Amino acid sequence: MNKPLFPEITVNGRTIPAADIAAEAQHQPAPAGKPGVAWRKAAHALVIRALLLQEAERLGLTPEPHELAPGLRETDEEALIRAVTEEGVDPAPITDQQLRAVFQAQPERYRSPALFEAAHILFLAAPEDKPAREKAMARAKAALARLAERPGDFAAIAQEQSDCSSRDAGGRLGQVGPGDTVPEFEAALETLEPGEITSTPVETRYGIHLIQLLARADGAPLPYETAAPGIREALEKAAWARAAQDFVRKLVAAADIVGIDMGAPTG
Repeated sequence: MNKPLFPEITVNGRTIPAADIAAEAQHQPAPAGKPGVAWRKAAHALVIRALLLQEAERLGLTPEPHELAPGLRETDEEALIRAVTEEGVDPAPITDQQLRAVFQAQPERYRSPALFEAAHILFLAAPEDKPAREKAMARAKAALARLAERPGDFAAIAQEQSDCSSRDAGGRLGQVGPGDTVPEFEAALETLEPGEITSTPVETRYGIHLIQLLARADGAPLPYETAAPGIREALEKAAWARAAQDFVRKLVAAADIVGIDMGAPTG
């Protein structure tokens, strides 16, 4: 009889089906030609899931699925895992002294968002429309070649060619800040100096853009009272993550797990 490639895994006497591990492994990153890495990551994740569900069962919890979005609710298992972590994960509270220590260590990190005065030329094309996308890119590159010789033509080209209503203002968008534009657009603005035009076309879900930064106002330093809520949120997230890891470690330590070393690295 051939020995199975991967051992059977049991958690407190309950088997995790090999088919479930194989299915989960499809979603785990691993180097090419090393299926064992994906298998171990998948098995590790499913063992933790099994432990959480078994703990929910021990506590006598019943699933009460939450609505995640309109028309989308948690599964019963997702609801149980959320409930058991709410029951078992108890992060240490964050003190005012911790907040002040973090702020005082690097006060320069806490500034109001930068604001940009920007203009763009949009060549409209949906991402799924490959021919339109290629045509838009060709138009953008032609316009960029013209701008390389005559940067002052940006507003004129916007009025002539842009598919955005801002063309009537020479492509000017006014003042924009974080979240006012799509991430790719915002990232491009961050790389520019005032007066500079993107050296390559910028692709977004709307199409292809040429972007010019007209002016930039860097954020001002924030006082402690303004920065404190954001610092508290970050520290609370970190504290919850540490407490969740401790909770899982305790479940692993108390369990009878066969077929995988939960202390071994999975990457």
